[in-house]
Amino acid sequence: MNSIAELLGFIRFDSEDTTRVARLLERLRPDLPAIADRYLELLANAPDAAPSVATPEQVSRIREGVIEWLETSLRGPHDHAFYVGRLHAGARHIPEAWPQHRTVTFIHVVRMAYHHRIAALYPPAEAWALVDSVNRLLDLELACLVRHYQLTHRPSQSERTREERDERLVSLQTLTAGLAHEIRNPLNAAKLQLELVERRLRRADAEERLVTPVELAQSELVRLTSLLTDFLTFAQPVRLNPLSHDVVKLVAAVCDEQRPAAEDRGATLRFVPGRETLVANVDGPKLTQVADHLIRNAIEVVLAGGEVVVELMTTDNSIELEVHDSGPGIPEAVRARIFEPFFSTKEGGTGLGMSIVHSLVALHGGAIRLDTGPHGTRFGVSLPLG
Repeated sequence: MNSIAELLGFIRFDSEDTTRVARLLERLRPDLPAIADRYLELLANAPDAAPSVATPEQVSRIREGVIEWLETSLRGPHDHAFYVGRLHAGARHIPEAWPQHRTVTFIHVVRMAYHHRIAALYPPAEAWALVDSVNRLLDLELACLVRHYQLTHRPSQSERTREERDERLVSLQTLTAGLAHEIRNPLNAAKLQLELVERRLRRADAEERLVTPVELAQSELVRLTSLLTDFLTFAQPVRLNPLSHDVVKLVAAVCDEQRPAAEDRGATLRFVPGRETLVANVDGPKLTQVADHLIRNAIEVVLAGGEVVVELMTTDNSIELEVHDSGPGIPEAVRARIFEPFFSTKEGGTGLGMSIVHSLVALHGGAIRLDTGPHGTRFGVSLPLG
């Protein structure tokens, strides 16, 4: 339920209820401070809530807030502005770590206090109608508070997706580390044996047709060893070693190294630093690895005449590295899996490059974002300016 109209309709709080509780305010106003004090007494006796009423200033602030809450609740009007005000009041008065049962307790204290005062002030026939209206009003208040909790504490879809991806990542890293270590020993043994065979064949002046398959097998083992290195980079726990580095120099060096690859494709690689130097505490080799992956991937998707632009900027508290290519963009089906380990659209690719980038950025306490469309793709990396 996302609107006051839906809540009012569901709870069946109507104009007659609004009139009744507004009139009730005049009779109950003298009792509101006592209701607030009753709630403060419960907080003081609850171990998990006592720190919130440990000082006279805290007690006074909560007491005034409760009295104001009760007055506006009875007075109304219970319209969209009331609903929005309740959400804002929740954000202002309810601590982030405040348990939901404390809110239910607050509503219960108010409900019972209202019932007792109504029974003492009104004849039975009139009292029953007022109790019904008060119950619906407090159900409305509880619904608004629950909605506040949902908006404040429920993780967003992107957060849930990131948490699920991180959980899968840990499982895959554990599995990959074990497999990589098991594979490395027989792989090294096979490589040594092939080198021995090749040396013996050459000493015996064997025909080239016998040597060629051995060389091919050796080259494949070299490729497998490179893949294994990627697996271990992905799987092994990585520790950050932040030191003072000029980030402009780090990124410029990567651009210089990758520029020939861009020229081979008939494309242009431009580096646009926002300043001449940018000294920050970062892990230089790991940041270089992030920039290398992003720039190399961008070069691989641009066509002849295309362009890759690398920008380095700063905000008040972050380093912003952006890599923009003029390629065709990333298909929608691929976007959601772009950081998923072992997912690749490249023939022979391991699918670990962007997973490693994601891990290294997260290790720095940063974030990576993706913006893509038919006119190109932009990866943005934000790192704390430490």
